[in-house]
Amino acid sequence: MRLVVQVKLLPTPEQASALEATLRACNRAATYASQVAFAENLKDRNGLQKEVYADLKATFGLSAQPAVRAVKKVVDAYATLKANLQAGNLGSPTSKRHRRAVGSPIAFRPEAAQPFDDRCLSWQYDARTVSVWTVARRMKGIRFVCSPEQLKTLVQYRKGESDLVQRGRKWFLIATCDIPGPEVYEPADWIGVDRGIVNLATTSDGTNHQGRRLSRYRRWQARKRAELQARPVPHPV
Repeated sequence: MRLVVQVKLLPTPEQASALEATLRACNRAATYASQVAFAENLKDRNGLQKEVYADLKATFGLSAQPAVRAVKKVVDAYATLKANLQAGNLGSPTSKRHRRAVGSPIAFRPEAAQPFDDRCLSWQYDARTVSVWTVARRMKGIRFVCSPEQLKTLVQYRKGESDLVQRGRKWFLIATCDIPGPEVYEPADWIGVDRGIVNLATTSDGTNHQGRRLSRYRRWQARKRAELQARPVPHPV
């Protein structure tokens, strides 16, 4: 199964400035690629990448792999939109919400999360730092903090992309971890029990537990209850 682990980054002012510039450049590039995808109906990754790859590098200052990530981000966004339309989550085709969703290209907020793969971002677990590509240069030694349990999960299971996220003046990385599922447990020496009234319990191996003592006790209780209910209620003096 997949699990995400969020860690908090503690960049220096210089590192934070570079991260912010990078996030905004990547989202401007993604918005541009989205406009091309919408205008030319290019929703497949290879077709869109062929069309915009050179512009993303020359105009927006992205290197090769961040440009590829920006294209994938756009393709994934349109795939999600298509799935929502097919599921009816945006209303009928005549609804205002549906028409607005399909009537213009998807735009990305300047601070929207940006995915980075292992070519753009690397983890140094012992030092608790990360190295991240930015539009300025590769920023090394950006410190992060997390719990011991989160660190253990990252070391053992982190795989794939990590999303760079800005919330206000705080920075985070959200990493994807592939955790193996639990082993299937096959019970041994088990027994089934059917509880009843005539037979107190019957096990799956055919043994009946009749509970004669319990039956006698229940009959005694019933007699006592009947005796008590038959007695007249004394009137207060």
